[in-house]
Amino acid sequence: MKQRYSVEDLQYLMSRLRDPESGCPWDLKQTFASIVPSTIEEAYEVAEAIEREDFAHLREELGDLLFQVIFYAQLGCERQHFDFPGIVDTLVRKLVRRHPHVFPSGDLYGDNPNVAIDEQQVKANWETIKAAERESKGESGTLGGVAAGLPALTRALKLQKRAAQVGFDWPAIDGVLEKVEEELRELREAIASGDTAHAREELGDLLFSCVNVARHLSVDPETALRQCNRKFEQRFGAVETVLAERNQRPSDVSLEELDQLWEMAKNAMTP
Repeated sequence: MKQRYSVEDLQYLMSRLRDPESGCPWDLKQTFASIVPSTIEEAYEVAEAIEREDFAHLREELGDLLFQVIFYAQLGCERQHFDFPGIVDTLVRKLVRRHPHVFPSGDLYGDNPNVAIDEQQVKANWETIKAAERESKGESGTLGGVAAGLPALTRALKLQKRAAQVGFDWPAIDGVLEKVEEELRELREAIASGDTAHAREELGDLLFSCVNVARHLSVDPETALRQCNRKFEQRFGAVETVLAERNQRPSDVSLEELDQLWEMAKNAMTP
């Protein structure tokens, strides 16, 4: 057995799993579409390991995410759409093209004259190059090419960033906060009217405005919400622990007592 396996070994493993005669029945059954949920799940597990700074676990999760790429590459090769070397070649060419300040000759191994450029210029160049790429693909318009399948908070953030690049943005966060308050008032009015469809629309407007607040604070809304979810889990778990010591469940006590236990857990966990 080898002391350390390589990417080539991983590709070979994948081809064995997909071997029509001796492969794994589950792997043989999979398609591009069927493994998409696993890909999304693995990406979130990578993000969670990073947020927890669990680097030993991160190595494993990155491997799981890499396996998704290898799986797609095997499917692409079988259908003669693309293969793993082709994926790598496309990626390297794109990154070289998007970093002209590092690769001015357009060649990965060309001369590097150390072009002086700051981070803001890098971002501006990056967006200009990406815009040209989108146009070449027929993705016209400022908002063209923002994937519809992204999580809603992430897609809202990307749409807002694109609009801001052409000047459609609040000059300061005060205006954004006022917009949040306006949307909250409109949501209250919609709820009071009993119009569920209108309330849903106003709730969407409120969430979109909250994403705008996150953008102005340079905070990723998905990350902020994941952290909030974790905090809620920890506090509610603490409430259940106290109740379990009394041989009780949350459904056995009043809402008032649950609120008291919640405040105790909150205070105990506040730094």
